[in-house]
Amino acid sequence: MKIEVFEGKDEQELLESILQEKNLTLDDIVYYTTKTKTGLLKKESVSIHISTYADITEYIKEYLKSLTADMGLEVTFESKIREKQITIKMYSDNNKILIGKSGQTLQALTTVVKQLVYNQINSYPYVILDVEDYKEKKEKYLERLAKNIAKEVASTKNAVELENMNSYERRIVHNILTDNPSVYTESIGEEPNRHIVIKPKED
Repeated sequence: MKIEVFEGKDEQELLESILQEKNLTLDDIVYYTTKTKTGLLKKESVSIHISTYADITEYIKEYLKSLTADMGLEVTFESKIREKQITIKMYSDNNKILIGKSGQTLQALTTVVKQLVYNQINSYPYVILDVEDYKEKKEKYLERLAKNIAKEVASTKNAVELENMNSYERRIVHNILTDNPSVYTESIGEEPNRHIVIKPKED
């Protein structure tokens, strides 16, 4: 991955200078700062390590190309960067292998990719990996499920436990129902058996 290191005395001044020189904004980059004291007077020096979201995206795609080739898959990639979020869609000749049971392989790939990037830039980027439109379809399914069960809970005043979900799926359900006036959600249990309970609000 392309990582550029710039040195100076003041972090804010150095960062502003880099952005101006590179014609970038804070939304274009991921960075971290290290500080050292040098010389007899122990003056502090600042180093800023910068990668762009574009470079991070290419790094992830190259890794996935190599990995999926080793899996014997032919895969093409489509990527998008928006509001510090990297979305990469994969199109293969065997989507089931890439997705895995209940999306487990896809989730594992996402976890590995995030850790690889963290090891390089000391930060976890917001990365979404998808296979064609699997996640989009999954989100719509979870939205329908959450709303239908919320109606049931509001009507019967009985809590309902959903099946085990990963953190990404649980966040979708929480977000869908966060403003619902009749129910609220809680996550209970330990991974990998953590799940959501939809409960009625007291009148």
